[in-house]
Amino acid sequence: MDTGAVVDWFGEHARDLPWRRPGFSAWGTLVSEFMLQQTPVARVVLTLEEWLRRWPTPADLAAAPPSEVLRAWGRLGYPRRALALHACATVIAEQHGNVVPEDVDELLALPGVGDYTARAIAVFAHGHRHPVVDTNVRRVLARAVEGVAVPGPPSARHDLPAMAALLPEGREEQRAFNAGTMELGAIVCTARAPRCDECPLAGVCAWRLAGYPEHDGPAPRRQARFEGSDRQLRGRVMAELRASDAPVSEAELAQAVPDAAARTRILAGLTVDGLAVEAEGGWTLPS
Repeated sequence: MDTGAVVDWFGEHARDLPWRRPGFSAWGTLVSEFMLQQTPVARVVLTLEEWLRRWPTPADLAAAPPSEVLRAWGRLGYPRRALALHACATVIAEQHGNVVPEDVDELLALPGVGDYTARAIAVFAHGHRHPVVDTNVRRVLARAVEGVAVPGPPSARHDLPAMAALLPEGREEQRAFNAGTMELGAIVCTARAPRCDECPLAGVCAWRLAGYPEHDGPAPRRQARFEGSDRQLRGRVMAELRASDAPVSEAELAQAVPDAAARTRILAGLTVDGLAVEAEGGWTLPS
């Protein structure tokens, strides 16, 4: 795999995103990584910039009540991430002097931070040399290096060494290669309709050179239908709770989720997740 071609391509074609701009803070990078989990980039950018104006440091966010945090999260989806980010900010403020850690193990000890997020912060915020592997990276490596259309199941024991073996030595080069491989998978080497003629690896891609063999493993899982799902109903209930400073009554929630059994199930799940609290007169966000 031609790592230099990826670095050069990224330098020319990288999208202008806040977390890629010079001087962007490690705290901003951490917040962006939380927001980007299962959420498209376009939906994150505006919310991220508003969020960082309001809470420019971990201590600022830690001092905010969870109800404010959930309201500011808006329609990004999966609001448990907002509570995890609030808990993460609290630990950073109280145990790390309000400074986002650089060490991967210290990052992994923070609430809501998994292996990908820890490595992404260490690399993109602090410049340390680690492989950063997400779905897009895995797809590029599967095609360009292994010659298969679809990567196998995620496996840190396989994916991290595969990416580590390709990392350039230089601090800026390895960061650009990590980000560039991710960007390549996001906008060129896409899951469907890859634009191979625009790819900097077209001449060395093992999958292309093999004639684009079809994937012969298990069919990839289809994403669960959103319309009518509990996820959609949870979103409706959360929208009602975010919109009101007073408890939202059962009758008001019934307008959002008419089915009583589904409403009971959704409220029970939100309560377990710490996203809703039963109060006199109805339900509220956690205080």
